[in-house]
Amino acid sequence: MVRLDGGCRRPLHSAAALGMVATLAVACTGSDAGTSIAGRAAIATSPLPTAPPAQPPSRISRADVETAVNQLDDVVRDTMRRTGVPGVAVGVVHDDEVVYLKGFGVRKAGAKDPVGADTVFQLASVSKPIASTVVAAAVGDKTVGWDDPVVEHSSGFALKDPWVTGHVTLADLFSHRSGLPDHAGDLLEDLGYDRSYILSHLRYEPLAPFRAHYAYTNFGLSEAAVAVARAAGTSWEKLSDEKLYKPLGMDSTSSSFADYEKAKNKAVLHVRAGNTWRAEHVRDADAQSPAGGASSTVQDMTKWLRLQLGNGKFDGRQLVDAEALEETHLPHIMSEPPHTPAGRAGFYGLGWNVGYDDQGRLKLGHSGAFALGAATNVSMLPSEKLGIVVLTNGEPIGVPEAIATTFLDTAETGGPTVDWLTFLGPIFKQATQGERSPVDYSKPPSSPAPAKANSAYTGTYANAYYGPMTVSTQDGELTMQLGPKKQRFTLSHYDGDTFSYRTTGENAVGLSGVTFTVGSGGRADKVRVENLDTTGLGTFTRSG
Repeated sequence: MVRLDGGCRRPLHSAAALGMVATLAVACTGSDAGTSIAGRAAIATSPLPTAPPAQPPSRISRADVETAVNQLDDVVRDTMRRTGVPGVAVGVVHDDEVVYLKGFGVRKAGAKDPVGADTVFQLASVSKPIASTVVAAAVGDKTVGWDDPVVEHSSGFALKDPWVTGHVTLADLFSHRSGLPDHAGDLLEDLGYDRSYILSHLRYEPLAPFRAHYAYTNFGLSEAAVAVARAAGTSWEKLSDEKLYKPLGMDSTSSSFADYEKAKNKAVLHVRAGNTWRAEHVRDADAQSPAGGASSTVQDMTKWLRLQLGNGKFDGRQLVDAEALEETHLPHIMSEPPHTPAGRAGFYGLGWNVGYDDQGRLKLGHSGAFALGAATNVSMLPSEKLGIVVLTNGEPIGVPEAIATTFLDTAETGGPTVDWLTFLGPIFKQATQGERSPVDYSKPPSSPAPAKANSAYTGTYANAYYGPMTVSTQDGELTMQLGPKKQRFTLSHYDGDTFSYRTTGENAVGLSGVTFTVGSGGRADKVRVENLDTTGLGTFTRSG
């Protein structure tokens, strides 16, 4: 569990969830930080004689925005100096005008190519509000409806409960209220399975109560988006281009990893080791493209911000139906309950984190996080027609969130009321540490029970969800192979029939346990992989 500012807890089961943690912080100001991240709820205690306005009147003037914009260069440079993150790009929109657009640092550590407004970044989970915009366009065109059951457009779709399968809607999956467990399917992606395999195996996942339980799922949302594309008779990648990127002139934006890869002006991923940032990983997120696979520039993203803040209108044209788009901004499920009597609840809409401040103003935001080296954020105050997007090429440590929150805080109060980077940094650090195994496999017991001969463990094992596992001996070492690409992992003895291996990929958690169950015949008949067993699906049964 991660506790946010003494009042808000969020369980994290993968590094990808870090973006959700940070978005809660982006939705508050310094005054909120003194109580809780969720803030204080305003509850009507008596009927009002007349209906209040949909949004409170504007409280931030153009001069206030200019004050915040004038400080942005220093805010970004200070954040980069304190963290060492290689590259940052920032765009700000106010009253349908781009008032700030700039890049800082370099695309790759150790190189000289600078980050600019046209540098392409991987967006990670900021792909989600972009995806909901695409679907809103399809809803406006009557291709689909938000309340359409998914099975109407994806006949092969199934979840574990047949009744839920028949009733779960596009909106249910976009708001993470289907009952699927947190980050369902992500571990299959790490093992190399493609989108088709992963979506077809969601039916094995245990379900929480339908529409009563919030759990963030990249592949639940992706299933809904792919179903919309099927209804339109095309692919998700083409639908995104046709409904959003081309009409807005987002010429450097794509939902295909291949387009990001071939971009000459692109920022690569970086991870941090001490004070050094290294470009070590490549993250192909095509399997979950609607949820995390888009790439873009701040130049393009400010066009999308203008569309969002303009209720679907861009340069005088209504490109997305206003009602269909507004539906994405409404709370659809409570994502964070209040934890104090004065606490404010957090909500999830359709691809957006949704909140309200002390003035009753709607606040929309979303962060994106690749543990392999990307961190992004978008934050909007629709009633103020104000939005900011921050893209970075470093692993999630709170950089884009600190920049965005400092900017909004300054626009509202004249200056930052909290050192947001100092505030957010420990939250990210604690979140990452909280995902590790409770067992320290790097330190075996002082007198471990001996392992059996390798032949007791070798063989093939079956698992309906994860596919086959092969355990063999290579150069005297016990290894296991998993996934369609037969990824090989070395098993190091820990104690008795328990071994450890080093996890890899976006959801890597360091060393994790592998425990064999040896039958009466002296051979293992089952093996449980700890980090694959978060929902009880990680046991493999001998098949040969």
